Formats: sequence, C-alpha cells, structure tokens
Amino acid sequence: MPLPSSPVLSYRDDFSFHNSPTAIRRFPFPFTEDSYLYSVNIEPATSRDPGSIYEHGFDIDEHYRSEMAERALVLDKDPRRYLVMPHMQVAAWDALQMLMEHLAADYPQWFSLARDGDRWHWRNRLLEINQHFVFGDATSLPCEPLEFIGRQVQGDFALLDQRDGDLYMDAGLITGPADWSLAFDAGMSFKQWHAPVPMAHQMGVFERALKYLLNLRAGQPVRRLNWTLTINPRLDSSPETFHEWGADRGQITAQNVGQQVHLRVELQVMARLPRSNAVMFSIRTYLISMDELVTQPGWGCRLHRVLRDLPDPIADYKGMTRYRHTLVEWLSQFDPQA
Repeated sequence: MPLPSSPVLSYRDDFSFHNSPTAIRRFPFPFTEDSYLYSVNIEPATSRDPGSIYEHGFDIDEHYRSEMAERALVLDKDPRRYLVMPHMQVAAWDALQMLMEHLAADYPQWFSLARDGDRWHWRNRLLEINQHFVFGDATSLPCEPLEFIGRQVQGDFALLDQRDGDLYMDAGLITGPADWSLAFDAGMSFKQWHAPVPMAHQMGVFERALKYLLNLRAGQPVRRLNWTLTINPRLDSSPETFHEWGADRGQITAQNVGQQVHLRVELQVMARLPRSNAVMFSIRTYLISMDELVTQPGWGCRLHRVLRDLPDPIADYKGMTRYRHTLVEWLSQFDPQA
C-alpha cells in the first residue's frame, strides 16, 4: 500500500495514533464465528489477497515511521528490550538476512539490498539509511545485527533456539509487547512462557503447537492471529511500564469506551532460519479503536457476541474484566438480536 507522508503519530502521551479508512479496511479482524475458544489456528504464510496484510511476508503500512519512532524511544529508555545470548549470534544474522531479502523484494521502492560476497549494501529510503557492511561482522554496523534491522521493521521479533525437544527464547527485540517481558521470559522454554495462559493447556493447544513448530521447515513459514484488548493505542504495554498503563483499565465509561478501548491483533509469523536452525517468531501488532471498528459491516455485532459469551478465565487473562460489561453494553447497539 502507498505510504503517505503523514506526520509521526504517537502511541503514548497524547495518543495521536489513528487509522485511515484504508488501514481500517485492511485491519485483520480475527473472528470468523460469534464465539471464541483457544485454538492452534496455524496456516501456511503464503502470499494472498493483494493489498492485505497477507500479501507480503512482513507488512509495511502507513504507521511505519510512527512505529519506528516508538521503537527508538523505547530502546533508548530501556535497553533490556533487546537481547541476544552469545550462542544466538548466527541466528541474529539469519534474521537480518531474511528481513532484508523480504523487504527488498516486496518493497523495492523503499528498500534495496546489493551483495558482493560478504560485502553488502543496504538502503532504506523511508528512514534515509544507506549502510555498507560486511555480513557476519558486527563491527561493520552501527549496532548489533538484530537491533540494526529491528529498528527498521514493524513488529517485534523473538529468536527461539531449538534443543531438548523444546524452543527457548534466547534472543529478541520486543518493544511493543501485550503484557509480557523479554527480560523475564529470556531463557524460558515454550512451555514455560505459555504457563500463565488459562484453559489452553487443558485443551492441549500448546502441546500441539509446539509439536508443529519443532517440525517447521526452512522456506515454509506459518502464521496465526492472536488478539486481546488494550486501553488507548498503546503499543508498549509491558510489565516494565505497568505503572504507566495499569490504572487505565479502571477509567472506562460508557462515554469514552468507543474512543479508548482498542482491539489489539497480532499477526504472528514463525519461520525456520536456515543457518542456525532457530525459529524466528515475529509479532506484528495492529490496533483499532471501537469507534473505528464499528464502521465495518458486521464487526461490531460479532465482537459483541464474542465478548459477551467469552469464558471468564479468558476475559480475566486478557485484562478486560474491569470494563468488560461497559464494553459489551456499548457494543450491543450494533447487534440486532441484543
């Protein structure tokens, strides 16, 4: 999609972030039924639906500059949002190569990559970056490879080391998490970092997902959607900043619910990295306010039914218990059967 020369919008303070009509139409509304339960819901990450978030491997949209400004702000304030353990250096270069190749192939008007052996030349016209470097030599970049490319791609990235029949979060660049922390989860296994999720373990969801990911092949990435709700268009809702956003959940009223409550959807892409055999787990977050969401036919009605009937443990885990009733009541005006 064209990238307008709009001003950089904010995901904090005055929360100037908003979606254009085009961004609203291409928002990945995650519900295909009037009810919701956990599921693996993994599909091949193949290109489809031109103009949609599924057209390219890594979606670049109108919020690119805004997200990159937000990432730089978070990293400058809290360097712990970036971590690469020593044994994950090869995986970090793997990730840099995959991201650069995809961006240069999918968006040649904005990104280019030229290679002469290990001597690479990367250009990012959106951020005015023109970088010559030696692949594999971190000293030839202004910062470490995962941080260098991560500051230029929308979404968060975790690199998972596969060993002992599990996946371990041993590297990542996470500046916009939905209430989890890279610093806390670092070194944890797939089973450990999913331990707080209610109901899904009893349903065997994570056991099936782990088995699937352990057999993931290079060149055959997969994707899934995940969702939650957040107050204000705040990308960084990490435990480290809970003091900044935790109280927001108690301030929702019938008058402000449409503007302040946002549906937060993650497009999660999992790809095997060829040299290191690590799995790159990308988390691309999309935000939409309730006021924006209900402009799309059927979305308000369906979300009303999903949230009305959502099991309490899931609602509590997703942090919406304090304002759920207010939101469901507000959404009921869009459900003809309410």
